[in-house]
Amino acid sequence: MLTADYDRLGLVTGDRLLDLGCGFGRHAFEAARRGADVVALDAGRDEVDGVVATFVAMVEAGELVAGDVRAAAVQGDALHLPFPDESFDRVICSEVLEHIPDDRAAMAELARVLRRGGTMAITVPRFFPELVNWALSDEYHMVPGGHVRIYRRSVIEARLRDVGLRVRGHGYAHGLHSPYWWLKCLVGTTNEENRYVKAYHKLLVWDIVKRPAITRLAERVLAPVMGKSVVFYLDKPAS
Repeated sequence: MLTADYDRLGLVTGDRLLDLGCGFGRHAFEAARRGADVVALDAGRDEVDGVVATFVAMVEAGELVAGDVRAAAVQGDALHLPFPDESFDRVICSEVLEHIPDDRAAMAELARVLRRGGTMAITVPRFFPELVNWALSDEYHMVPGGHVRIYRRSVIEARLRDVGLRVRGHGYAHGLHSPYWWLKCLVGTTNEENRYVKAYHKLLVWDIVKRPAITRLAERVLAPVMGKSVVFYLDKPAS
């Protein structure tokens, strides 16, 4: 389930891509499949180990050819990225900044490691769906490492411009997921046994695995209206 659009990002074979806050690697894996040289970075050791294991499994399964694509996973801090200036052609930072108290410092690091002329996709929870989640449940965000802010689009765009990035456009994703999270916030975010939560989760899994026409149509209709994520497409001016 990808949030960033690789065509809008401009990813091509041979690009150097950083997936910052990679989690268990969904964006990193797709970039590698498309022929990019990928570095997946996360603060969590379990996530990094999981990404390494999956890259190995992809090579063993023939999804990636060893030597054609370089892929690595690194444990690191978003405020102090362990890379030289302008190391990457493309950067993805998906659902990360809302967790970081000093988000301006993280944005500055993202801008620093992107080459001039390079492009970036940053995704955060969309204002209204996120506001509903916070209103329905303190448990949703008041957890260690949880969300520390709700972004208005104008605020995050201004902060990104302040670190030298140019906003080229934006989009929305995961329209089917907002009602799921509203439901979870109503019944308890850790309550996986609720029959409605279980039924909705089954629907989402069906959509991800099978991609049937009916749910793909629903996603296209719902994403602009109540997509859970907003995606910003940016570049670093060449001069």
